[in-house]
Amino acid sequence: MTRAPSVKTEKLTVAVGMSGGVDSAVTVLLLKERGCEVIGLTMSIWDATLPDTVSKKSGCFGPGEADDIAAAHETAERLGIEHFTIPLAREYRQWVLDEFTDRRLAGYTPNPCAVCNPVMKFGFLLSHARERGICFDRFATGHYARVVRDEVAGLYRLLRGVDTTKDQSYFLARLKQAQLAELIFPLGEKTKSEVRELACRAGLEKLAGKSESQDFFEGEDISVLFKPGSAVPGPIIDESGKVLGQHRGMIHYTVGQREGLGIAVGHKVYVKEIIAEKNTLVVAGRDGVFSSRCRLSDMRWVAGAEPDLGRDFTVRLRYRHPGVAAVLEPLGERRFAACFAVPQFAVTPGQMAVVYDGEEVLGAGMIEKTL
Repeated sequence: MTRAPSVKTEKLTVAVGMSGGVDSAVTVLLLKERGCEVIGLTMSIWDATLPDTVSKKSGCFGPGEADDIAAAHETAERLGIEHFTIPLAREYRQWVLDEFTDRRLAGYTPNPCAVCNPVMKFGFLLSHARERGICFDRFATGHYARVVRDEVAGLYRLLRGVDTTKDQSYFLARLKQAQLAELIFPLGEKTKSEVRELACRAGLEKLAGKSESQDFFEGEDISVLFKPGSAVPGPIIDESGKVLGQHRGMIHYTVGQREGLGIAVGHKVYVKEIIAEKNTLVVAGRDGVFSSRCRLSDMRWVAGAEPDLGRDFTVRLRYRHPGVAAVLEPLGERRFAACFAVPQFAVTPGQMAVVYDGEEVLGAGMIEKTL
């Protein structure tokens, strides 16, 4: 394999997805050092019709968006590049929020970033910018991941970022070949500390010391995203069917959750299963929340074709999951059974399972259910 086509000697115009943070700012710096013409793009996705009681924590989705956009614009001015804000609240509502709320009501715990990255950041942001007459050859972000070109196979391959503590390849696992072909990830070979040092050298100390942005709606009451009456109370039962108490609506719970159950049974219990059709939570002791197998649906492969399945892979079951050795068994219709070498705690329907072969991301599917 070789690296993706070098940008060092090409006079390219590169659009950079800017969030207002240090990663995207250093991405701009590195591309300018390579001789690229650089412009900044920022999505505007906040739905102003949502209650203003939500806090203004810095995050990918929240009312603090205006501050982040202002920070991105200020950074662009300091770095001497044009900056454009692309309004995408309608698309975000349709493709991310509605998907999130529908899946939560069905008993799943989806990860909005798994949809947002391929559909919004690497999809609508670019197409809408070009529709507005903004011209660029390639697109770059501050993700800690790598893209390389396999000249023999004629494919682009997605790899983990060098900084294992910041690696974001998990969120990029559903990108297509056409998307990878125009992407540049300048931070993929760097560590977070190196990025902060580069920012300080460039006089961006304020950004270097800025706290990390929060995840989607982290720490907020997600009920504001749902229609009134969506959170309907129902029974909490144990594995034998005994009613232990009442929950306050399925949208407030996820598999593996221990806090906030509002029941006392003399020992620690965790959410084992969410039965949406019965509006029921099943709880169990910790040992009862481990699984050896799960079913994956809507599996998509980075290379566009299924790899040789006759070997072990590493499967990450959520972003912070370290990964587990697993065998994949095809079930038809882009479904697979993932069979773990070691039972895993809180395998959560709705989360994305990402399949790795060493450093390479092979593909991803949604966890449908445990088996």
